[in-house]
Amino acid sequence: MVTVLTIGGTRFMGRFTVRAFLDRGDDVTLFTRGNSPVPFDEKEVEHIEGDRQDEETLRAAADAVDPDVVVDFAAFYPDDVRTATEVFADCEAYVFVSSTSAYQRTATIPLREEGTPLQPCTPEQEADDSWRSYGPRKAECDRVLFEAAAGGVNAISVRPTAIYGPHDPTERQDYWIDRVDRFDRIVVPGDEYWMPIHLGYVEDVARAIRLVVERGTPGEAYNVANRYQYTFEELIERIATALETSVSIVRATPSELAAVDLSPTDFSLCRPHPYVVSTAKLADLGWESTPLETGIERAVENHLESDRDGRDHGPDRETEERLLAMLGANVTRVG
Repeated sequence: MVTVLTIGGTRFMGRFTVRAFLDRGDDVTLFTRGNSPVPFDEKEVEHIEGDRQDEETLRAAADAVDPDVVVDFAAFYPDDVRTATEVFADCEAYVFVSSTSAYQRTATIPLREEGTPLQPCTPEQEADDSWRSYGPRKAECDRVLFEAAAGGVNAISVRPTAIYGPHDPTERQDYWIDRVDRFDRIVVPGDEYWMPIHLGYVEDVARAIRLVVERGTPGEAYNVANRYQYTFEELIERIATALETSVSIVRATPSELAAVDLSPTDFSLCRPHPYVVSTAKLADLGWESTPLETGIERAVENHLESDRDGRDHGPDRETEERLLAMLGANVTRVG
């Protein structure tokens, strides 16, 4: 049994990671701003409220908990990691939750921890809070972590890709689940080989974090994604099967989408470039990923219990129907 402090941990990846440590019998304390409800019984976890960017408050939490392990879900700026690796320098493991967005886009896939360069980050980007600088900031956070590890801190980076599963606050998955659930025909960008961004299941992230705490190497990064990549057709088919329905996929080329002022990137999980992530390094530690059909079943079940529809992650239905009226060929029935 170890003492675990999570910085963040009440939402999505955090809640599943906390549960993974609790199931192992560890003592867990959450350090959060208190803006989100704590999804655990107060008898299961301790909770400290505070701003992680206030170093004095962070040090007070460290003194109160004296953690063996720290999992940092809320580091979005290089200074966050710089301070944390100083405050928790004596811990058995400090795990920073980074992102595969830290990688530069190159012609070579898959994205690998060794070999794929990280994005550069300017001083302006370091302080910027927009989504545009998210990847560069995570990359710089990783560089700060590696420097701390070189100085003797037991610091490890975990890089999740686009994560799906129950309780996903982004609603990226909910766009497609809602479309398949409510309509008989839907537009999918690209041809039958078009791939969405490489997905990863949320519980797999939790298991990966727990595993790198046990077996990971300080100063290293570990990607987290499904061990297999899928086409949009396969993703939609898994969703339809989980919903016990069927749906017609109508594919639209970029030029056809442009006729109604759309582009492929207007659709959830769609990127203009291949996005495939290697997970061989994590698998070498004994990690396995959840099959897509299992993860989608759980995501669909949670979606049906919620009021999420993901409408902000794709075109509105009126525009989609205008496009459907223009298209007739390249239709596939799945489910």
